[in-house]
Amino acid sequence: MGLNLATLLDQSARHAPDHVALRLGELAVTYAQLDDQTKRFAGLLKARGIQPGDRVALMLPNVPHFPIAYYGALRAGAVVVPMNVLLKGREVAFYLQDSGAKVLIAWNGFGAEAYEGAGLAGVPMVGAGPDEPPAGIERVEELVGATEPLEGIHQTEPTDPAVLLYTSGTTGKPKGATLTHSNLAWNTEINSAMFETTPDDVMLGALPLFHSFGQTVSMNGVLRRGGTLILLPRFDPNDALALIQQHKVTLFAGVPTMYVAFLNTPKLAETDVSSLRLCVSGGAAIPVEVLNTVGEKMARILEGYGLSETSPVASFNHPDRPSKAGSIGTPLWGVEMDVWDIDGKPVANGEVGEIVIRGHNVMAGYWNRPDATREAITEDGWFKTGDMATRDEDGYYFIVDRKKDMIIRGGYNVYPREIEEVIYEHPAVLEAAVFGIPHDEFGEEVACAVVAKPGQTLDAEELKGYVKDRVAAYKYPRFVQVIEELPKGPTGKILKREIDKTPFGAGEPAGA
Repeated sequence: MGLNLATLLDQSARHAPDHVALRLGELAVTYAQLDDQTKRFAGLLKARGIQPGDRVALMLPNVPHFPIAYYGALRAGAVVVPMNVLLKGREVAFYLQDSGAKVLIAWNGFGAEAYEGAGLAGVPMVGAGPDEPPAGIERVEELVGATEPLEGIHQTEPTDPAVLLYTSGTTGKPKGATLTHSNLAWNTEINSAMFETTPDDVMLGALPLFHSFGQTVSMNGVLRRGGTLILLPRFDPNDALALIQQHKVTLFAGVPTMYVAFLNTPKLAETDVSSLRLCVSGGAAIPVEVLNTVGEKMARILEGYGLSETSPVASFNHPDRPSKAGSIGTPLWGVEMDVWDIDGKPVANGEVGEIVIRGHNVMAGYWNRPDATREAITEDGWFKTGDMATRDEDGYYFIVDRKKDMIIRGGYNVYPREIEEVIYEHPAVLEAAVFGIPHDEFGEEVACAVVAKPGQTLDAEELKGYVKDRVAAYKYPRFVQVIEELPKGPTGKILKREIDKTPFGAGEPAGA
């Protein structure tokens, strides 16, 4: 039996072709128009020799080009590789090489880094957007406009890969979480049903669509139900509030830092947000005070939990059940969750253990990483999240800590090992340790303690700039301290927990 995620758009277009699917500024795109453009993009891929199963990389912000390319690639049977638009050239090259992508569709506003990465990887690039593309690069708009549409949808199997979402770890390079058509279709169906999404709903698409949360909950969820997605390419609380009032937005999905920004702008008091019926939060733990205040000043807000490897949603405070502040709720329909000790044995309610997940949302594995897949997923299908939690007597889960060293800065995942690798490339660095420190605005900020090589000197600001030039803007350390020695254990392992965090503190970031 075939199943292709692109069917969700095709069905909505058949049911209500003239209903508005997307809005960006003054632009309104109907379902019929969106569907037609995806057919033309699929035709373009076929004309370029892209075969079912080939990977198509997208480096696009929240503009109509993203869903057009996303569903168009799926329609053609290709696998989508969404990429953060803030990636630097070397990072772009790694994603392209690791995924084996056959083409990169990149926004011209980020064309320089995309072009550099595509060149390093030897992958052809096609530019998108109003800005001039790099010399010699074709525009996707012109190509799609001159392409015959590809009718029909390639009948992929439910277990075929649909999307590769790259997620790093504390052990090195990013890994591609292989999400199948079945993974994403089920997660989309269950989430949109849970939120009771209808064609009358208007969702503000403020979450990046290249992120799993934005894809499943915002884009796939609202388009599956025939609603309207308002695209916001870059989040600003004042702009978002203006759109909520203008378009009578009913649904908003965001990360905690977005809600903090709403509560800290005077515009909230001046804006009519009465159209909002539901807000959802994920990506990081939302402070209880923020959750309660949003509930008072905006709309009921529900907190959930998930990972890229789980498509992404695994649990939520469900709309039809009581919510518990500070909890990530209970598992979705068809999803099992448990809490295990270090030996893989379930712990009692109230005791701390590692969250494990099993169900239709768990990825097929890490792309071309069989060892990492075996380490992450047990033989009987349990995915080990690395997140530590407790469960109460009502079955609600509460995150207490992260087993991994991952830092969550403003909803974006930052993996210390990846940043440390870059820092170690600096000729004067002997040792480095990257870790997160609390921050009022971003939740966590990236900090680094470094030791200079004998006879060398290190300047904290210079090192900060060195890293900033080599990684995405949200990843580089805003707080850097040069110290004499890093604490180590008996085996020589650096003990981050014993680093004196006092000199770092929490404060304003040195740049966005």
